[in-house]
Amino acid sequence: MSGVVVTGGASGIGLASAKALIADGRGVALFDISPQVTSVAASIGAHGFVVDCSSTASMAAGVVAAADALDGLDGLVHAAGRVATEPVGLFTEESWDAVVDVNLRAQALLSQLLLPYFEKALSGGAAPAIVGISSIEGLVGNPFIPAYCASKAGLLGLTRSMAGQLGPLGIRVNAVCPGFIETPMLADALAVPEVKTAFVSAAPLGRLGQPEEIGAAVAFLMSPKASFITGTQIVVDGGVTSRHA
Repeated sequence: MSGVVVTGGASGIGLASAKALIADGRGVALFDISPQVTSVAASIGAHGFVVDCSSTASMAAGVVAAADALDGLDGLVHAAGRVATEPVGLFTEESWDAVVDVNLRAQALLSQLLLPYFEKALSGGAAPAIVGISSIEGLVGNPFIPAYCASKAGLLGLTRSMAGQLGPLGIRVNAVCPGFIETPMLADALAVPEVKTAFVSAAPLGRLGQPEEIGAAVAFLMSPKASFITGTQIVVDGGVTSRHA
């Protein structure tokens, strides 16, 4: 039996995605920079590893440990993310790199680290898949978070590139673009009543999204039900981008 690596797995969209995958019968390894990842993983029947997605060495060690724990790997969900509210003129080199490293660079490097395991899984009849968590901010502009927008748009380009390369091997690569979802990353913004009201009113469905709704989309893309879907993205935003394209 092989399993799926889920980054950012200790909370939010990563945790919701892991739960959805486990419900589908998949083995899961949670990666997160938070030490709580081990107890969170144990509580849902997964394996937890403290991994820093800005560090190549940490990710490499995590992949080896996860492959040992799950007897192989055949999937990746990259949900780890960072955001910095620093528009042009205010961001630093370090803060820009911190966002791009976790949101974009990590998926590219993890995919590379996982490729030998995916190739082995293919030989055993598995159908490996990768899902990256992008954002509607990768589709439209936000003047306050340029590093985040750039990284999430870059993730969509990476998705298309890897899908073209890996498709002939039988490996699918897709992305999910969440809208305004009630997660720890958005907690500070949602604590401001005016901001929360603006987020809710932006969606035709008139509410915020829940992490489980993103997890359901991730699980679908990772499943055989999506066997002919690759190189694209599913937007899960309550209709926000239908109004604000």
